[in-house]
Amino acid sequence: MAERHLEIEQKYDAVPDFVLPDLDGIAGVAVVGEPEVHDLHASYFDTGDLRLAAHGITLRRRRGGTDAGWHLKMPAGPDGKHEMRAPLGRPLVVPARLAGLVAAYTRGEELRPVATLETRRTVVRLLAADGSELAEVADDMVTGRGTEAEPERWREIEVELKGGGSDLLKAVGKRLRKAGAKKGRSPSKLGRLLGEAVVPSRAAAARAAARARLAEATSNGKGPAVTTGEAVLAYLAKQIEAVLELDPKARLGEEDAVHRMRVAVRRLRSALRVYRPVLNAERTGPLGPELRWLAAVLGEVRDLEVLRMRFAEAPPFVVEDLEKRERAAYRRMNASLKEPRYFALLDELDRLVLDPPLSAAADRKARKELPALVTRAWERMAKEYASIKSAGDPDAARHETRKAAKRARYAAELAVPVLGVAAKRAAKGAKRIQEVLGGYQDGVIAMGHLEAAAARTKDPAEAFTLGALYGKERCQAESARDHLSTTWSQTLGPSF
Repeated sequence: MAERHLEIEQKYDAVPDFVLPDLDGIAGVAVVGEPEVHDLHASYFDTGDLRLAAHGITLRRRRGGTDAGWHLKMPAGPDGKHEMRAPLGRPLVVPARLAGLVAAYTRGEELRPVATLETRRTVVRLLAADGSELAEVADDMVTGRGTEAEPERWREIEVELKGGGSDLLKAVGKRLRKAGAKKGRSPSKLGRLLGEAVVPSRAAAARAAARARLAEATSNGKGPAVTTGEAVLAYLAKQIEAVLELDPKARLGEEDAVHRMRVAVRRLRSALRVYRPVLNAERTGPLGPELRWLAAVLGEVRDLEVLRMRFAEAPPFVVEDLEKRERAAYRRMNASLKEPRYFALLDELDRLVLDPPLSAAADRKARKELPALVTRAWERMAKEYASIKSAGDPDAARHETRKAAKRARYAAELAVPVLGVAAKRAAKGAKRIQEVLGGYQDGVIAMGHLEAAAARTKDPAEAFTLGALYGKERCQAESARDHLSTTWSQTLGPSF
């Protein structure tokens, strides 16, 4: 298992004869440690076209110092990085765990050495009165070599928080700048070394541009000038970003990451379906089955997560069985997220923003077109709800109503930047219907799990416990079901 933590640091450039200033007297710092010198050798890995560097990600194998091993750093805000570590292992074999965490970016391309850095590091630790470490100041003399470039030498200072806060980071930075250091021109040593060889991701730039165009227009009161295509494209860009951001977190099993990634996938599916009039069906049609496949892959894990949390206070034999099944589901999910099918889907999602599949209708004003599209999604939900009473299988009809409620909710969410309060109200109403039906559906799934468990056990005590849990779940599900009509009567439709 790879170790991980959040790294918060700032970098400063310094001339060769820079003198590290006195760091005594900074608020909260009781002791400035004696300098410690380390010689570090790091090999950096990336794809041939530097895909990781293009997204601000670094992957290295470093020898020397106190933290020798493999280090993977991924952006987490302006001064933060999520860092995952693994033992040194073999020099040219990237640990599978770390390689998997960047698979959404490498997409099957080989990771290979692209640069080496030799660093003479002088470390000064800043300690609190109780001896705990607040921050580490590293004075680095660096020699970097790319695969084809001449060696480059420079000096930089890194200030990394340990137990201290942002005020300490600012105070140390102020001392360094007063002594002549300047804010680092690159967020990483590798980025500085490779320079113009790192080409920014065109897809990431296109997503950012799509969202920025909509944000600028709506924030300046120019909502009527926004086209329907611009509103749809900005929403798609936001969901694609979420999928990529949550991919490594889902693989690591971070709390709620699988759920959030699954929701982003569902929002993409919903937008492509509800907003078909402004999209080229030949381009977007094939994405539907692939997004449904990905949602199912994530859904297996999520359903078991929900059951585990639902039965957290259940007897150990129930919880242990769910935990075992959940671990197996995570293994299957991670295997699926390594498949060429997944990488091909990500490539197609990139194409959505690089080459938007917009129809002629996309050029129409969003303020005029979006109300009808949102209303159509709501009416579809109302039709499904009305079918419950006469359905031969009411549970199936409720399930279809819930899916329609999600589509209505996501359709309204997309329209919020343009339509404002009216769209928010519609999204909130659809969400209420979705949640009531979701409570009923969760109960049905839980009862099914308990029935299957009861069929497997031969222990009368276990069977009795499972029966008691079943009764409780049935009561909760029926309560949610009976509350549906009341919720529906209190929910107003769109009023644009």
